[in-house]
Amino acid sequence: MVQVKAASVNPSDVKNLSGHFSHTVPPRIPGRDFSGVVVEGPAEWIGAEVWGTGGDIGFTRDGTHAEFLRIPVKALSRKPANLSHAEAASIGVNFVVAWLGAVEYGRLSAGETIAVIGASGGVGGAVTQIAKARGARVIAVDRHEPLPDSPAGRLIDHYVPISDDAALRVRELANGGVDLVYDAVGGVTFELALSLAKRRGRVIEISATGKRRVEFDLIDFYHNETQLYGADSAKLGVADSAPFMDALRAEFEKGSFEPPVIAQRYALENAKAAYEAVQAGTRGRVVLEM
Repeated sequence: MVQVKAASVNPSDVKNLSGHFSHTVPPRIPGRDFSGVVVEGPAEWIGAEVWGTGGDIGFTRDGTHAEFLRIPVKALSRKPANLSHAEAASIGVNFVVAWLGAVEYGRLSAGETIAVIGASGGVGGAVTQIAKARGARVIAVDRHEPLPDSPAGRLIDHYVPISDDAALRVRELANGGVDLVYDAVGGVTFELALSLAKRRGRVIEISATGKRRVEFDLIDFYHNETQLYGADSAKLGVADSAPFMDALRAEFEKGSFEPPVIAQRYALENAKAAYEAVQAGTRGRVVLEM
């Protein structure tokens, strides 16, 4: 049993509350990300500060927007010592899916160039940090330039606004195309994402904003030998996510990563206002503090 000290509110939590996900088993306490203290369980874990996330908590098991959270022992991961509970609670979903796509599937390595579509968002900002820590060059592609005081805003090498000539500008900056495209928007940006990849480049898709069915030139696709991957962190339960959280802890404690900007903090009893802030599109993380 974990006493929750802080939990972030993600867009997926808001969608879950509105009935967007058919696999959710009600009645259910929502919330995927958390940071807290173990108060019940194996003796070696009692009093330990832990953090985590999962595609099952908040959906098929009760989630993190509560005072206490019951999770398997295998799901326990120690919180980075240099992060507060609020900061640690803002990491999970965004950094796990960023790591899953950029590292596990995208195999991003030093010296490569990555285009991050949606770089000003939570996932895009996490991808940017991971990419820079691995020695890659980052081209941010978004409607809005990342906030200058955010980690992504300080780390990107180039910013290209989404426009009719975005593909041309990115390809000019990358000498014909990028090694990896991480599309954190999807749907309306899918064709743009494919157009940015160099020959045998990789494209990661995690969302379908605006439309779920897309069209693209199949001949261009196979002539370019593009590698297309889908990454879905919701398939990782809280126990499956623990190894990712352990890997992230090492990077945060080394100083390779910074926590995202926390835009608003709410007490648990004001959770409705927190959900409304996320639904309104607040830039930065929204955190519940218990």
